[in-house]
Amino acid sequence: MDKTFDLIVIGAGPGGYVAAIKAAKLGLSTAIIEYREVGGTCLNRGCIPTKAMLHAASLYKEIKEAERFGVFAENVSFEYSKIMEYKEDTCLKLREGILSLLKANGVALITGKARLEKDKTVTVTHDETVDTYRAKSIILATGAVPSKIPVEGSQLDGVLNSEDLFLLEEVPQSLVIVGGGVIGVEMAKVFSSLHTKITLIEAAPRLISNFDKEIAQSLKMMLKKQGVEIFTSSLIKNIEKNKEGLLCSFDEDGEKKKVSAQYVLFAVGREPNTHGLFGEGITIEMAGKKVAVNDGFETSIKGVYAIGDLSSDIQLAHNAIAQGIQIAHRLGGGNSTEELRVIPSCIYTNPEIASVGITEEEAKKKEIPVKVGKFIMSGNGKTLISKDERGFIKVISHSKSGIILGAQLMCARATDMVGEFAMAITNRLTVDDMLKTVRPHPTYNEAITEALEEIEGQGIHVMPKRKI
Repeated sequence: MDKTFDLIVIGAGPGGYVAAIKAAKLGLSTAIIEYREVGGTCLNRGCIPTKAMLHAASLYKEIKEAERFGVFAENVSFEYSKIMEYKEDTCLKLREGILSLLKANGVALITGKARLEKDKTVTVTHDETVDTYRAKSIILATGAVPSKIPVEGSQLDGVLNSEDLFLLEEVPQSLVIVGGGVIGVEMAKVFSSLHTKITLIEAAPRLISNFDKEIAQSLKMMLKKQGVEIFTSSLIKNIEKNKEGLLCSFDEDGEKKKVSAQYVLFAVGREPNTHGLFGEGITIEMAGKKVAVNDGFETSIKGVYAIGDLSSDIQLAHNAIAQGIQIAHRLGGGNSTEELRVIPSCIYTNPEIASVGITEEEAKKKEIPVKVGKFIMSGNGKTLISKDERGFIKVISHSKSGIILGAQLMCARATDMVGEFAMAITNRLTVDDMLKTVRPHPTYNEAITEALEEIEGQGIHVMPKRKI
């Protein structure tokens, strides 16, 4: 294999493999280096397996409740090993697709642990063999790993991170989840649907604190309805062994409490994966634990770029993909049009949650004059047909210009519909611009029209106006 390339990408997650393929399509000789499976955390230990398990758990729950629709099913059960087979089969098909794309586009796939050296070469260790590669440009795309917090007993058997959880061969009887962010609430949804007793402990005053306050409150009520015990403003102090498995001690607003479970899951975020990435004597500017980059994602070493979770505050696969595409276009002379200031966020609970742009709360803090339109999904025909959980669509617009500034959705298909609002914000569309579209009936999507019309008090289901 040739050891000199126009571009070397370290890390074959979504940002890395898309950047490599795009660069190859633009005529750059490209290599990608990965020491585990292609697809990275997202495909193998994160987004995709989690969503597959959420789908299986939701399907099981829906079949159990099918009598609501006049459909009766007896002896409904699940086999966890089969759910895991389905999850792994989904991941396998996607991995095979990535490998096919890399091969079809002439991207050299190098297996091993990569290290950036001070002379801007890349050494790759595989089976005790070390090879050296060179490139005009290098993209670092090594992603992130689960964060750890210094808690006594966190090294005990049965204390898991989000990646360990996928290695369990049986459904836990009970599980304490430390962390009420996206990973924590999605795992709470999966395993509570499969009859695991869930206790959720969150340090912040509310779950998913980066999302709209009203969404966080609704999510808490929904999880409690499903039997999840939730403690917010709570700090875990220590973990010890007991007859049930593990005993967690924590403080809730200063009050000492304890809870036992078979397993404890730490879902307290993820941090940049720089372990073993830099060789001896290399100097690269850091921003805390992240690799520091300029507006073009270039590091302090000329010709070396860093994307995705390694360098960004927004740890989302589609953010990394967009960054990788921009760099590939810049290096290959292409034309990139992605607007990276507008990145939607999604949570795949039931109902789904999605957000883009600013929230009503953020607008108030920034003293931005806004109008808010909200439509409760209990008035939506498709929602009633499907007997979905209660939810809403909220739209934030500038009170003077009418430009769409943000949207928060908690309803079925929210993660699919949020793209319409991302496009509107990116292109500075107004409420009137979005109302030009005739949305089909009956669909979840037509609720967008209702929320937009409510901004101007023209909706059929008009909500009271609120002052900002």
